[in-house]
Amino acid sequence: MFKGHPKGLIVAFFTNMGERFGFYTMMAILVLFLQAKFGLTEGHAGIIYSIFYFSIYFLAVFGGYLADRVIGLNNTISIGIVTMTVGYVVLAVPGLSLTVSCIGLFIIALGNGLFKGNLQALVGNLYEDSKFSSLRDRGFSLFYMGINIGAIFAPTIAKDIRDWYIGTKGFLYDAQLPKLAHDVINGSVPSTDFLAKASAANTNGVAITADNALSFAHDYINSFSTGYNYAFGIAAVAMVISLIIYSVFKKDLRPGMNLGKKDASGKDVTVKDDMPKSVVRQRLTALGLVFMVVIFFWMSFHQNGLTLTFYARDYVQLSGIDRFTYLLFDIWGLIPAALAVGALFYALGKNKATLNRVFGIAVACAFGYLALTRFMSYDASNKITAEIFQGFNPMLVVILTPIVVGFFGFLNQKGKEPSTPRKIGIGMLLAALAFTIMAIFSVGQELPAGLNGAANTDLSSPYLLIGTYFTLTVAELFLSPMGISFVSKVAPPKYKGLAQGGWLCATAVGNLLLSIGSTMWGIFTQVWQVWAIFVVCCLISASVMFLMMKRIEQAASAK
Repeated sequence: MFKGHPKGLIVAFFTNMGERFGFYTMMAILVLFLQAKFGLTEGHAGIIYSIFYFSIYFLAVFGGYLADRVIGLNNTISIGIVTMTVGYVVLAVPGLSLTVSCIGLFIIALGNGLFKGNLQALVGNLYEDSKFSSLRDRGFSLFYMGINIGAIFAPTIAKDIRDWYIGTKGFLYDAQLPKLAHDVINGSVPSTDFLAKASAANTNGVAITADNALSFAHDYINSFSTGYNYAFGIAAVAMVISLIIYSVFKKDLRPGMNLGKKDASGKDVTVKDDMPKSVVRQRLTALGLVFMVVIFFWMSFHQNGLTLTFYARDYVQLSGIDRFTYLLFDIWGLIPAALAVGALFYALGKNKATLNRVFGIAVACAFGYLALTRFMSYDASNKITAEIFQGFNPMLVVILTPIVVGFFGFLNQKGKEPSTPRKIGIGMLLAALAFTIMAIFSVGQELPAGLNGAANTDLSSPYLLIGTYFTLTVAELFLSPMGISFVSKVAPPKYKGLAQGGWLCATAVGNLLLSIGSTMWGIFTQVWQVWAIFVVCCLISASVMFLMMKRIEQAASAK
């Protein structure tokens, strides 16, 4: 997979893997944690969520400036990893106030701003060497796959830690209980629904009545939110692993702008930026145009941690899942099943020695047995949770990246590979298609539902969200790694870090607009109306991109 690519790509691949584990842990549980711990509404939790996401990407501009003009790429990246670790440690402490929790979020955002864009700039530098330059887009796709391998496990591990901790306190998970418990704490008379759910969730064998409802409400909320605190602690551990990998192997990454030139001793020569000012202006203009367009993609795409999570919680069938569907949500059953299939394909491959075939079959049988044992343990009461849906995006990125990379390679051989800006435009259209799917299948579902009103009985199949995440992931693979590659290629040498910061700043603006979705969730009366907003935004952005295509392509190729 990495054949022909610079070896520094592997270092960046694994460094980013640990960081993304922490990030996707945050994305999976943040709004649920805020609502469970502090009793926030969807709108208020969405505002904190969007400001946090905005800060993560906006601060990349500061990180790019610091790296380009003050302390260099390597030092800025190392400081960023340490800073993120501190932020996750803060959030791992149970019982903190909303203010302190927000401070922890800001620390994480600052560390991410120092880290993310500058690591991308280092990856871009690897492909300045002429012998690697034709592999730039595919290299960034592989780098992007590394991002998402770390993300695959995050939602499942966060959920498992939360459920484990709740279990140690004698409780079972119920997504609706925190909201009802906050109502009781705030002085509402315990409802029949609350008493029934609380008794069912209390495995200590004590029925919850009006007399002990307040005590139960406090205990349940503390247990629920503390389980999430411990999940943030696991994210901090992942950051330490990233720091170790980066510190040990960063010598394989190039902090300067190198073009494969060597001095008499064989060392790389850093080339100064002698690009004409007119060309610099053209290239920066091309970057600016692309940045403006992708704002609306990120505003729509990152709804996966916000309105799409609300939808999963309130409008999707989460219990009584059949075994085959449940396997898709159970990472501990899915991984051995995938490994068994992979080992079998290896054993049946061409030109394999007999011993290798026997080994492959043995491995396939071993993992197949583990997968089957896990599969047979499922029963009719199979339950899934809202945050677990977010594991599909990174899992699909890992599965689909080799396919997309191979597809682009095939088109390249035929001389028909689209330019990077055209790939970005296609990604916008695919994002519009994803939300069109949601809008069509949400017709008739009314707001509010679930936590905000009576129990919702008009439930969608989990496959609706799975199909939506599939389409959004393909869109992401056409846009996100291609955008990073485009920036690394077009940015003038002395603005490498700052340009990557600009790309992330555009993402930041899109993330600041995320709260539009959560706000509309509380204003509109029909669910499909929320998705229609994102369909329109993506279509307008795609249209603008294609209208400006020639100008962008000409400016990007200016010399």
